Parts: sequence; C-alpha cells; structure tokens
Amino acid sequence: MARFRAVRVYLGSDHAGFELKAHLVYHLISLGYDVVDVGPQSFDPEDDYPPYCIETARRVLANSGSLGVVLGGSGNGEQLSANKVPGCRAVLAWSTETAMLAREHNDAQVVGIGARMHTPEEAAEIVEAFLSTPFSGIERHLRRLAQLEEYEATREPPELPRT
Repeated sequence: MARFRAVRVYLGSDHAGFELKAHLVYHLISLGYDVVDVGPQSFDPEDDYPPYCIETARRVLANSGSLGVVLGGSGNGEQLSANKVPGCRAVLAWSTETAMLAREHNDAQVVGIGARMHTPEEAAEIVEAFLSTPFSGIERHLRRLAQLEEYEATREPPELPRT
C-alpha cells in the first residue's frame, strides 16, 4: 500500500510578512502540508528579509521535492534574495494564474508573495495554486531551464538566435 508523503513547504518572511506567514503556516498544516517555519519566530519591525529568504531557498534546494514561500511587503526583495541561492528558481506571484504558470513552465521552487498586496485569503489561494501545480515537463520548458542552468554554471550566455 502506497503511503501519502506530504510535500514539505518552507516559509520565511520579514516583519511585513510576519502575520501572513503565521496565517499560511496554520492554513497549510490544515491542508496536510509538512510545514517548516524558517522564521522569524517573533515580530521585529527592524528585521531584514535576506537571511530568512536565503535560508528558505537553501532548505528547499537541500530537500528534493520541497517548495518554499517567501513573504514581505511586496514580495520583490524576498524573491530576489531567494534567487541569489545558486540553483533556486524563485518567482513573484500576484495571482493564481501567475503562480500556476511559474510551476508549469518554469518549475519554480519558491514563490514570493507581497503581504501588503493581498488579503490573507487571496495569498492563501495563490500559495495553494503554486503548491498544487506540477511542472509540465514539456520539451521547450526543459530546454529553457537547461539554458538557465548552463548560464548559472558557466556564466557564458546562450547564443542569440540568428535573424
């Protein structure tokens, strides 16, 4: 008999995303996800997002099959921080459609959400869409991801198409 393995989800934020993170931790646990709160563990209006978002991305990459959520006021700096971790594909999602496309087309592992941009309910819908959408595995998407991985490894840009 096959046993269900809950997807592990890492969440990190700064002060602006702190309350939304708490809401999402509870919500995702109630849906059966294996949730890890990377921090912060207490509210500090002067904290910085890079340590939490970088650590979220590092843990996602270290745990194959896991996904991550980074939260801040806009989500911009948070997804930029996660993208500094080599091999991480973090995206900013502002709708369920952009979240699903990030997974389907880009095999994104981390989603950035702006806590000041969405209600907790809207943010939960976006995160659910991200977590529940699989990568399509379509050849053109695999090819594009391979180009990004090659650039990251070598710092040699892909050849421009001849026109």
